[in-house]
Amino acid sequence: MATISKQWELRLYIAGKTLKSMTALANLKKYCEEHLKGRYRIEVIDLIEQPQLAEGDQIFAIPTLVRKVPEPIRKIIGDLSNEEKVLVGLNIRPLK
Repeated sequence: MATISKQWELRLYIAGKTLKSMTALANLKKYCEEHLKGRYRIEVIDLIEQPQLAEGDQIFAIPTLVRKVPEPIRKIIGDLSNEEKVLVGLNIRPLK
């Protein structure tokens, strides 16, 4: 029996395992666990390994977070350290 809940698909573009990239990933995982627990999927794309994937989502800076689902697509650039900005940018409503 499936529960009806909105599934979030997030794509984080990074360039190597830099401090900024790893900080962005850690922050994203923390926010998702707090606000989207069990309802999200994070795909990490390293543009050093797969540079051709930057064009599809029009990535011009890194790290960049792209919300693929739910639509509309939204993008946030940076290490995602400002939780309020990330939640507003992704249009995530706190579960509290």
